[in-house]
Amino acid sequence: MSKHVIDELAIATQQGKMTFPQVVQGLLEVGVESYLVDFAVKQKTHYLADGTAHTVPMILDPGPIAAEFDNAGLVAAIRGAQADTVRYPEFVKRSTSAGVIGYWAFLTGRRVIYFGRKGEQHIEEFPRPKA
Repeated sequence: MSKHVIDELAIATQQGKMTFPQVVQGLLEVGVESYLVDFAVKQKTHYLADGTAHTVPMILDPGPIAAEFDNAGLVAAIRGAQADTVRYPEFVKRSTSAGVIGYWAFLTGRRVIYFGRKGEQHIEEFPRPKA
């Protein structure tokens, strides 16, 4: 059952129909602890609390991955996603334009690590819930 929900969330996310907090909540509800997005092979692997993993292919084209890592460009894309002015399809294009080849979202750890083609990285903590 959880694999079906993960597939549905992945499609809705890639179609820009959900916000990041909605996706996180849905994935946590079915036992996903983290997921790894690999733009080079166009897939997303979800790691569940029971020790299993489930991989979903990307249906959108991430575009070319820039050779140089642009931390400021990545942070701008992240802030847009946090403000819900940028949905996932645009976030992916901005991220790859900023040299992101992939990222690992640790849902239970509340952080995301973004990777560049040469090992560069940016660690982003989840925003604190609003009171």
